[in-house]
Amino acid sequence: MMTLMEPVNIKQTTLIAFAAVILSALPAWAHHAFAAEFDAKKPVHLEGVVTKVELINPHSWIHVDVKNANGTVTSWMVEAGSPNVLLRRGFTKTTIAPGTPVIVEGFQSKDGSMRANGRDITLPNGQKLFLGSSGTGAPYDEKK
Repeated sequence: MMTLMEPVNIKQTTLIAFAAVILSALPAWAHHAFAAEFDAKKPVHLEGVVTKVELINPHSWIHVDVKNANGTVTSWMVEAGSPNVLLRRGFTKTTIAPGTPVIVEGFQSKDGSMRANGRDITLPNGQKLFLGSSGTGAPYDEKK
């Protein structure tokens, strides 16, 4: 335990303060507005099979393999709302298992990669779930 009479290690104090600033900025950096990464003028319609579902913060990801007209397969990463948002809409860990055929409507990333911001996902039974988060600036943002 440090008393008022002990010398303060300036290097150690500076390092701790710097680490605290960097770590506190990570959540803000990780969360972004729709327009920062996705293009509202590049809608995508994906029909494929789910390969993986990641319910992680700040955004969940659904991985979908889409078969192209020439028979090749393109793997897409579809960004969805946070796990909490999805759970409130009835989306659980077991809602979409790997191997499930789905239809995804969304918007492609600005860099043209095989990433999209998902708006809706339609399950084989016809159930449609809203994937987005409100307040992101995405087209058809869910209003409360």
